[in-house]
Amino acid sequence: MKRKIFILLAAAFLYNFNAAFAQKPAYEMTVDGVKVIVQPSGNEIVEIQTLIKGGVQNYPESKQGIEALAMNALTECGTLKHDKNTFKNILDKVSAYVYGQTFKDYSVVRMNCIKTDFSTVWPLYVEALKEPAFDAKEFARVKQDAINAVKDADSRPDEAISNYANKVAFAGRDYAKNPQGTPEILQSLTLDEVKNYYKSVFVKSHLTIVVVADMDKSEIETKVRGMLAGVKQGSPYQLKKSFFRVYKNTFSSEPRQLATNYIVGITSGPMPGTPDYDAFLVAMRIFYDRHFLEVRTNNGLSYAPGASFNNGSLSYAKFTVSTTQPDKYIAVFDKLVDQIKKTGFTADEVKNMKSTYVTSFYYRLETNAAQAGSFVSNEAIHSNWRRSLTLAEDVKKLTVAQVNDAFRKYIGNMVWVYQGDTKKVNPLLYTNGTLGVDNPVSH
Repeated sequence: MKRKIFILLAAAFLYNFNAAFAQKPAYEMTVDGVKVIVQPSGNEIVEIQTLIKGGVQNYPESKQGIEALAMNALTECGTLKHDKNTFKNILDKVSAYVYGQTFKDYSVVRMNCIKTDFSTVWPLYVEALKEPAFDAKEFARVKQDAINAVKDADSRPDEAISNYANKVAFAGRDYAKNPQGTPEILQSLTLDEVKNYYKSVFVKSHLTIVVVADMDKSEIETKVRGMLAGVKQGSPYQLKKSFFRVYKNTFSSEPRQLATNYIVGITSGPMPGTPDYDAFLVAMRIFYDRHFLEVRTNNGLSYAPGASFNNGSLSYAKFTVSTTQPDKYIAVFDKLVDQIKKTGFTADEVKNMKSTYVTSFYYRLETNAAQAGSFVSNEAIHSNWRRSLTLAEDVKKLTVAQVNDAFRKYIGNMVWVYQGDTKKVNPLLYTNGTLGVDNPVSH
């Protein structure tokens, strides 16, 4: 009964969501050479996100963390017109925010406010982007905070194993870089380096602006043109996408004194824009459920086993587990993958996951911020912001065969990494497999 009620509520929500957006469709325009994406919101909230493309591709390994440091400094160091405290106090009075975020493939500078406060918040947003103060005293504080945060992350096993896996699996590639940096590199970065770096990426060729708000097109165009005045064009830029393939099983380990042992496995995933992309997305969500059932429920090996599709300019599948019995885990994993490759996911599994995904997709886009974030990520990674509007329908069209074929195609050899008691793990089980010559992850 509860499930029927949920389905009815979800259906009603989806109808209203689609109806609202059908009345006010999203559009794009070009203002002074920069793409501007606009989604009328139907509410009184203004969400604006300025996308800076490139992420870890923008800097060498020796400068990891420089972009994140710059994004934090935009607001944490104040602007040429307002010191940090004055800047924040103005925002606090109207319950608005302006801040930067950094990811593997891009950074974004966000502003959010009530429409009636837009005239107060917009000038601060422009100041942060165009006139950051990079005050020396505040910068020293921001840098030390960043160093402390990275050290703290390394003390948390889940983050430590993830960063270790990235370094091992993506050695020699941009994705091996940690956007947050390392303590040593952050310590070495100077104020002038960070300031000059920001100037090099805050150029029109790296920018896209997303607006989710009920604002007139002419007003948006006027405001954006004013913001872009004086901003350099920069060299033409295109995010580089690459395919990641694992040619043989590998195992790397680091001894750590932990209450349990942490394991991560990484393998291929389809590149953005390829026919397998959406099918693999659904396949990995079904596998997450199967993996959880086998590892936790049926075998009691881990409290929170994970399986995910990490989609970016370099896409990959990732499997995570914390366990006191690492050798038993790999046996369960191999058997599960082997079974799925032989028999596939069922029609009911695919049907139910497509429905679950579509429903959760729309629920995740309830806020202006979430809608803007979806446009940003799809534009940055897929070069297609409209994918945010078509993804649900694209998923609905997927067949069982497409989902199964995608799983079989990409889940193969693995890069395994391990942190914990190295005496408790047999690396040969991870490199040679536990199922003999029929092991699907050993060839």
